[in-house]
Amino acid sequence: MKADVVTLEADSAGSIELDDAIFGLSPRPDILHRVVRWQLARRRAGTHKTKGRSEVSYSKKKIYRQKGTGGARHGSRGVVQFRHGGTTKGPVVRSHAHDLPKKVRRLGLKMALSAKARAGELIVIDRAALEEGRTKALRERIEKLGLGKRALIIDGAEIDANFARAARNLEGLDVLPGQGANVYDILRRDKLVLTRAGIEALEARLK
Repeated sequence: MKADVVTLEADSAGSIELDDAIFGLSPRPDILHRVVRWQLARRRAGTHKTKGRSEVSYSKKKIYRQKGTGGARHGSRGVVQFRHGGTTKGPVVRSHAHDLPKKVRRLGLKMALSAKARAGELIVIDRAALEEGRTKALRERIEKLGLGKRALIIDGAEIDANFARAARNLEGLDVLPGQGANVYDILRRDKLVLTRAGIEALEARLK
């Protein structure tokens, strides 16, 4: 499939042929859901923790006699019924990550790119570079391109330093190298912007 290429100034810069095996698939919600869930699970720190009965600091001495108090029978101050007692089956430090085959992850990325292309939310620009790293200059160009407030720009192996510096202060705009492209960031943005170098990097990565 062919796509028009524009410059940052919204001028025409020819066209480019997109690989149908990457940008022309029919997206499957179940595959996209599995990949996004896998990504978000790997992001979780898993550092939540509560103390169990064996971890709270209390004397092991029986707190009062077994019978004759008129109350329930207890042998420890660290049980869950008392304030500051141990938690029963509370969270522990662990990893939330789970396995997902590489083939499914690659397929999910292809389908995310295809979903943006099919929805008309894919824009191809010639290159992402600025002469000086000024946020105002980049904001004006983004308005010309009609990217809106939520966009993701994927470049080649390296990002232009001035372009990255100008994009840092723009809320809702992310700039990633081709190797950092992922399903979650693509789907959560309204527009996906690819440079020629970014397309080459994605095709080399996914073929």
